Amino acid sequence: MNAAGLTDRRITRIEGRAVAVRGDDIDTDRIIPARYLRCVTFEGLGEHAFEDDRRALAGKSQVHPFDDPRHQAASILVVNRNFGCGSSREHAPQSLLRRGIRAMVGESFAEIFFGNCIALGLPCLTAGREAVEELILFAQGHPEGRVSVDIATGKITFGDHRVEGRIPPGSREALLAGSWDATGFLLDRYQEVETVAARLPYVRGF
Repeated sequence: MNAAGLTDRRITRIEGRAVAVRGDDIDTDRIIPARYLRCVTFEGLGEHAFEDDRRALAGKSQVHPFDDPRHQAASILVVNRNFGCGSSREHAPQSLLRRGIRAMVGESFAEIFFGNCIALGLPCLTAGREAVEELILFAQGHPEGRVSVDIATGKITFGDHRVEGRIPPGSREALLAGSWDATGFLLDRYQEVETVAARLPYVRGF
């Protein structure tokens, strides 16, 4: 809570371990299979992130990064181009958030997926292909290494490296100001909402 009694939702910096999922055009059906869209709440959705990809690799005696014990504590996801394309399911970023992901860095993100992420307070920064490749190699080679994502400056720091990340100004300001959570902001000031509603003749009586 801040001095005004409102919840502080400002997001200025994300720090943690990184996990990399390689591949261009990874769509939302791969992030969270369609059979999980029938869920009533998002609780428990994190355990099903990339479920079909994980099963397919396990069948080949290979390990998906999300099943690799070295990356279980990762909070920063590194991806390639056009991540989150396909159907505009809100469940995709929800599953990643509930898996423990708190920020993403990639070459590019599908527009609707990006918007859904920002609405959850999940920053998505873009960087050049070479910079992303450096970060992927760092995540794979140093699973316990720390990565820092500075929302204000766009700087992404890992090991001895620092690369430039980008995020649209409007999204950056929403994260820094804490205004990304419109529902939470409304609930924090719900007494004001009720006061205004009480003055409206078409609301009284409902």
